[in-house]
Amino acid sequence: MKKLILISILFSASFAPNYLNAQVKNIEKNILSSKKKIHKNLDQWHKAAANANFEEYFNLMAEDAIFIGTDATENWTLPEFKKFSKPYFDAGKAWDFTAIERYIYLNEDRKIAWFDELLDTQMGICRGSGTLVKKGGKWEIKHYVLSIAIPNDHVSEITKIKKKFDEELISKLKKN
Repeated sequence: MKKLILISILFSASFAPNYLNAQVKNIEKNILSSKKKIHKNLDQWHKAAANANFEEYFNLMAEDAIFIGTDATENWTLPEFKKFSKPYFDAGKAWDFTAIERYIYLNEDRKIAWFDELLDTQMGICRGSGTLVKKGGKWEIKHYVLSIAIPNDHVSEITKIKKKFDEELISKLKKN
């Protein structure tokens, strides 16, 4: 009887690695699929802006999305960002950003993603970063931050250029 139990255990154990390998491959496949969908979503979002397609652009964002622009005063809710952006889209000239590098990360259950990307823009190289949430099988941009990338060798020059603006804004924000 002990031999039979031992043989059963060994026989079952021989299948475990194959089962685990299949599980790992399935998880990797799902992660890759999610990342591809997110890449496509972000590329579509940038393309919608380049084509001044207001509806498509904002339909790719969550209803409670936040957009943080390059100016320190640009921290918009979705309705505020729509209001700011509408004249640009209506004029047929929004912005044209193309990702030249992007990294995407997923939480364990693959329902939240965060990313960073380098962008080729009319402002030169910018960095975008943000989060997406999966809602009803669709990835929505929940939070986006756009920054102008400044080479470290030029930070002191830029600091001088924006000194007065920064001092005034800091003073105003400290009063609030």
